[in-house]
Amino acid sequence: MKESRQLEFKETISNTFLKTVSAFANYDGGSILFGVNDNGEVVGINDIEQKCLDIENSINDCIKPQPEYSMEVINVGKTISLNVRPGVNKPYMYKGKAYKRNDTSTIEVDQIELKRLILAGENMDYEELPSHDQNLEFSYLEQKLISATGIKKLSEDILKTLNLYSDNSGYNIAAAIVSDKNDLPGIDIAKFGETISIFQKRKTLEHQSIIRSFHEAVEMYKDYYQYEKVEGFERKLIETIPEEAFREALANAIIHRVWDINSHIRVSMFDDRIEIVSVGGLPNAVTVESYLSGDLSVLRNPILANVFHRLNLIEKFGTGIRRIKEAYTDSQTKPSFEVTENIIKVTLPLLSVKMDLTQDELAVYSVLSKNINKPISEIMSSPSIEFGKSKVTEILKRLAGKKLVDIEGTGRGTKYRIKS
Repeated sequence: MKESRQLEFKETISNTFLKTVSAFANYDGGSILFGVNDNGEVVGINDIEQKCLDIENSINDCIKPQPEYSMEVINVGKTISLNVRPGVNKPYMYKGKAYKRNDTSTIEVDQIELKRLILAGENMDYEELPSHDQNLEFSYLEQKLISATGIKKLSEDILKTLNLYSDNSGYNIAAAIVSDKNDLPGIDIAKFGETISIFQKRKTLEHQSIIRSFHEAVEMYKDYYQYEKVEGFERKLIETIPEEAFREALANAIIHRVWDINSHIRVSMFDDRIEIVSVGGLPNAVTVESYLSGDLSVLRNPILANVFHRLNLIEKFGTGIRRIKEAYTDSQTKPSFEVTENIIKVTLPLLSVKMDLTQDELAVYSVLSKNINKPISEIMSSPSIEFGKSKVTEILKRLAGKKLVDIEGTGRGTKYRIKS
């Protein structure tokens, strides 16, 4: 047994435990075991009944508002388990401060997080707050709604239906996000060359409707990961990275990010992959497991998500991860997802037909994915190649033996390319 985000040990009883009570009530709940040392060893507590009364009185006197909790005596009367439930009347304060768990420690929340707790206590999302700019225009949103839904024009009643406007508070922050001009963060998108120090193209899409930024980012994706191939009398569109996966990943980054931090969504395009990083981590009550399974059901920005749904930019709420994975069903390469407290990173690799390649073979094959003659020195310089020249040479010979790679030239002039 060891401490975790939702379990803390206290060898003795002192008022420091009240910080953790605040943290548990403010977020996902948890338990404090009194009479257990930091190593998880039971040391016991004397005068159990009095100590239970002391804990109860301390919580009732010092935590405002009062959280929901229960206590039980365990380990044959040696320890006390204090179980704190997630509260609805946030923030729960101890000495005028709110706390949260950071792995196995308890820390005071910052001002941004405190504002989020206050909004949560009022059952509000940040996007619902009134926009400081009430002179908003929506020509781009109107254009897209006309195309997607068949409306004749974007009226005030439609803005109310979309929850972007109310008679009492006017336009909200969600409205500002989709308006033609705003001062909110957007999308920073870059196409890199062989290394991250080589920029082939970079665009910062900001101070405009996030819907316009979304479409401009998709167009930049098409420049690098789609091309047409003539087969007989027909032109066939070839995608090296699935457009559906890119659109879903980018839409997810937009509708699930936190908007109270002035940081752009970052889209990094490489020859062998696309990385999309959004700020904010997962919404409260959503586990990494439920997110990765595609069962995400808690929307951080439900108003914005509804607008994207009406514009057919997302199909259904909570299905984005599954759709990204499904786009790679027939590919040996698969998308990957990295989740931390502060960011979500989605990596979309180049599609690769199932060829029964090892991971090392696949890494070399991906470097050659643009079907350009490359000497072994260029293959070795790729960040995805983490082994030596002799192994790369051996892998290239195996790929050639499988008729997947052409070898041209000899000696130092030898070059490699994917077989047409």
